[in-house]
Amino acid sequence: MTSSELPAVPRYDGAHLRHVLPSSAAVLGVPGYENTLGLPAARRVCVVMVDGLGLSLLKARGGHAPFLRGALESNRTLDVSFPTTTAASLASFATGATPAEHGIVGYDVVDPSTGHVVNQLGNWPGWLDPVQWQPHPTVLERAAEVVGVTTVSLPEFASSQLTRAALRGGDFVGARSVQARVRAASESLAKHERSLVYLYFNELDKTGHRHGAGSLKWGEQLEELDFALRTLTKRLPASTLVLLTADHGMVDVPVKQRIDYSLHADLVAGVELTAGEPRAVQLHVADPARADRVADAWRAHFGAKVWVLTRDEAVAGGYFGSGLRDGVAARIGDVLVLPREHELALYDGRRVAPHAFDMVGQHGSLTRAEREVPLLTLATPRG
Repeated sequence: MTSSELPAVPRYDGAHLRHVLPSSAAVLGVPGYENTLGLPAARRVCVVMVDGLGLSLLKARGGHAPFLRGALESNRTLDVSFPTTTAASLASFATGATPAEHGIVGYDVVDPSTGHVVNQLGNWPGWLDPVQWQPHPTVLERAAEVVGVTTVSLPEFASSQLTRAALRGGDFVGARSVQARVRAASESLAKHERSLVYLYFNELDKTGHRHGAGSLKWGEQLEELDFALRTLTKRLPASTLVLLTADHGMVDVPVKQRIDYSLHADLVAGVELTAGEPRAVQLHVADPARADRVADAWRAHFGAKVWVLTRDEAVAGGYFGSGLRDGVAARIGDVLVLPREHELALYDGRRVAPHAFDMVGQHGSLTRAEREVPLLTLATPRG
């Protein structure tokens, strides 16, 4: 394929999500990190992660979020990792590594040692050790040796496999409601003279998946979040920097464009396993030498509606970043299919539950709506 027919490669070495936590750690004097993003000096840093809040969504629906809309003046647009899915993106955010390095290369991926498809967000099989699967030390781990470190998130994520794989380190405070997490973050910042707090919200992502990012319910959820974050900035101890970012954006896909590709014999011929997600399909071919033939079949079927890359093209093109760790390539599909139009999602109906087709908001591909996220400064150090 020519460069004009391919999606943009995430800016791993430039304005990228993976530099937010390392830059924050550098500000706090944690050895081994650089302030790549040029953040201001501070004794305390709170990094707010809003799951699913793409930059285009914030701009389009900013009427529901006057506080965040005002902060757009400070925005620095960041790319997220590929695929644009929570597991891959949060792993890059938390380790500072590319997917090629940390190895969490999708939502569902194949464990090459067993041939099983593993969901990276939950229900990891018992034989899979999260620390071996993702062995890079996290920024939170290393920072906890020098400053106070706290994760404030939902209680069920305290010991989840993804937390153990990519977000381990420091103390964990579980809080159910949005306001309770804001209170916990404020208290955690004040506990130490130098502190790093990671504050996570997943409400927008959940609402978007169920009702759509264009729905009334999504707007209401954004309003609640906006009020909570305004409250947070009024409760800060001295010399606190508050940043807000996201792990991916989201697009709404109508029912008629949620396609079961397993019903088309030409698309599954020669395919042994399917993984990924509806906007970042990963196909593992029974005979890898025939990967080009499978890729051509998908191009012929969907035409300009999709980008189709072989694994070799994706790795060589830098879509997973540099520094491919041993064993990671085999986790990636031999053929990758990414919708280039917003209104398209591709499912293997043989493998997913029927309710998966009910999902409205989707992400995973490399459109700007899915790839670009904000980096907002909500509060600057004082005192």
